[in-house]
Amino acid sequence: MNQNFNYDVFGSGFGHEDEFNKNNNGKSQLLIDLKGEPGKNCGGFCKFCYFRKVNNQNPEPYGCKNCTFQMGCDYCTYSVREINGDFIPLPFAIQQVQNALFYGKYEKVNITSGGDTSFYPYLEELCEYINNLGLKIHLGYTSGKGFKNIQTAKNLVECGVDEVTFSVFSTNPELRKEWMSDPDPEKSLECLKYFCENCEVHCAIILIPGVNDGDNLKNTVKDLIEWGANAVILMRFANKTEHGLILGNAPLIENIEPHSVGEFKSIVEDLYNEFGDKIRISGTPLYDPVTNAPFAISYEDDILENLRKKIKAEATIITGNVAYPFLSKIFENTPVNVVKVDKDISDLITGKDLETVDLKELKDTVFIPPNAFVHDRLAEEILNRDGDKRMVLRGVEKLTLDGEVSGIYTKEEVLEFEINAFEELIEKINFFGALI
Repeated sequence: MNQNFNYDVFGSGFGHEDEFNKNNNGKSQLLIDLKGEPGKNCGGFCKFCYFRKVNNQNPEPYGCKNCTFQMGCDYCTYSVREINGDFIPLPFAIQQVQNALFYGKYEKVNITSGGDTSFYPYLEELCEYINNLGLKIHLGYTSGKGFKNIQTAKNLVECGVDEVTFSVFSTNPELRKEWMSDPDPEKSLECLKYFCENCEVHCAIILIPGVNDGDNLKNTVKDLIEWGANAVILMRFANKTEHGLILGNAPLIENIEPHSVGEFKSIVEDLYNEFGDKIRISGTPLYDPVTNAPFAISYEDDILENLRKKIKAEATIITGNVAYPFLSKIFENTPVNVVKVDKDISDLITGKDLETVDLKELKDTVFIPPNAFVHDRLAEEILNRDGDKRMVLRGVEKLTLDGEVSGIYTKEEVLEFEINAFEELIEKINFFGALI
C-alpha cells in the first residue's frame, strides 16, 4: 500500500492508490481492489505508515463531498481510515474482473489493496486467471514483504505481471528490516531486482530525515538504476497534523521533523540533476523536474496571461501550504484572492482548519478544495459565522497532477491538462462570482 497516503495540493485528485488508471502508453487500466487493511494485511505496520496509531474503534465521520444531507458516509467514516475488512476471497476478485470486462475494454489490470498485495494469499491464482484472458497485469503498491521467495516473483511475471509499483524505502536490508518490519529484506530486494529486470518498475521512497536520505538515498537510487528500474518517486513523510495526519495519530515517530517543503523539493531537484538522465525522478507532493508539475502553468507567463484575461468575477480560493504559492502566482493581479490554512495538503483540510480562516479576507463566493474533509453545510456555517451570506462551493476536481501521476506524462500533456482544468475553474468563478 501507499504508506504515506498522499493527497493533492488543491484538487488534483491523486491520492492513496490513485495512479490515474493509465500506463505509460496511455492505455486504460482496470483497477481491482482486494480490500485488506493497513497493519493487518501487510505483515505489520512500517514505522512511517500513515495509518499507524490510528484508533478505529467507533470512528466519527469527518464529512466530505460524498455526504448527503447528514454528515457522514462510508468514505469519510471508514475508507479514509482504510477500514476495509480482510482480503476478499478469490471468487470475489475474479467477479470484479468479469463484471468490468462485461461493460468495457481494458489493456491491463491494476491489482491493488488497502493492505499489501504481496500478502494476498491467492495472488498467483488471480494473476493466472487474468493472464488467461489475454490481459497484462500491473501489481499495485507492494513492499514485497509477503513474497515467499524469488520463485514467487518469477511465477508472477510468467502469469502476466509486466508492471510493478514497489515501496522500497531503501535497498539497505538493515534499514528495511528496522523501518518496514521486513522479516527477510534480502528476499524482498531479490524479488524487486527480478521485477526490475523483467518488468516496468516504479519505486516509491518515503523520505525520513537522517535515516534514508543523503548518501543512503543516492546508494538506493544507484542500485535501482543498476537493476533496471524505470522510475523513482520520493514521498515526503508526514508526522504532524499540519502535514496531513488527520486521524488523531500524530506524531507517528517521536523527535523526527520531516523535511520542509522547500528542503524536499531541493532533494528531488538534486537527485534529478545527478541521476535524471538514467531514471525518471519525481516527488510528491512536489515536484516533477521533467514537467514542472504540480502547477506547471505557474512557470508559463504566456499561459497565465491568457487565463487571467478570462476572469470576469470575484472569488476567494481556500487552499493549503503547498498549493498556496502556486495559486497565488496564477491568480496574481486578478479579482481572485487565495487564502491558506495551516495544512500542507489541501484535500486534507477539515472543518477545524476552516475555523482558522480570517473571514475578512473572504469575498462573497468562496471555493474550498473539492476533496476537503468537511460537510458542505458545515463549511457554509463556519465561513458565514460572522453573519454574511457567502456562497461556499467546491473547486474543480483535478487542477493539477503531482509526481505520483505526472511521471507518466510529458510536459506538454501536463500543461494541456492544467489549462483545461483552470479554464473550467474560471468558468465556475465567472458563473458564481460577483461580476466586476
